Amino acid sequence: MARHRPMTAVFFVFVVALLSSASPATAKATPAAPPCVAPPAAVAFLRASCASTLYRLTCYDALIPSGCAFQTSTVKLARAAADVNAASLKNLTARAKELVAHGVPGEAPAIAAEIRDCASASSSASGHAKETAAELARLDAMGDAAKGSQARWAVSNAKTWLSAAMTNEANCADALSSTGAAVSPAARELIAGVVMAKQYTSIALSFVNTIPVS
Repeated sequence: MARHRPMTAVFFVFVVALLSSASPATAKATPAAPPCVAPPAAVAFLRASCASTLYRLTCYDALIPSGCAFQTSTVKLARAAADVNAASLKNLTARAKELVAHGVPGEAPAIAAEIRDCASASSSASGHAKETAAELARLDAMGDAAKGSQARWAVSNAKTWLSAAMTNEANCADALSSTGAAVSPAARELIAGVVMAKQYTSIALSFVNTIPVS
């Protein structure tokens, strides 16, 4: 009399064979979560806030992706602006240091020296921007507890560091103000980066100035 294989074993073999023959391309990937769309109140708040800055369009374009984070909070908006500023200066400094480290073929020695000066100044500006972002992050974390002397101290520090960053940015721009720099592709690239960083710093400082400290 023939013996029958247990159904459980047969089913197991069938499933293993099916899975091993399946193509990876047939597996459905988990769709990425869609980006957060800023609510109307946040959009209106950002438009009104950016209108008070010197760079209204740059302000809106840079910060609207963070609309869900800051909503209608003055502190959170200033923090978002400081984060954008810090990232901009970090990238500028990295590029300037890269040009210093590797050099630019055919670049005049005088221009190379100007790029080194700009790299040093932008590095200092980047450090101040990073300190500002960290200070505003701490202020934001305090929430409603950030009042009186604590808020005044944090805002004062942020203003001081942003002002110092603006001075360093100006020094970088001055270092690249020669006639030779105007025709140097590397110097012109850095000048464009400095111009954008200066706008972000100005925007961040404008928003820090609106933080209530009473």
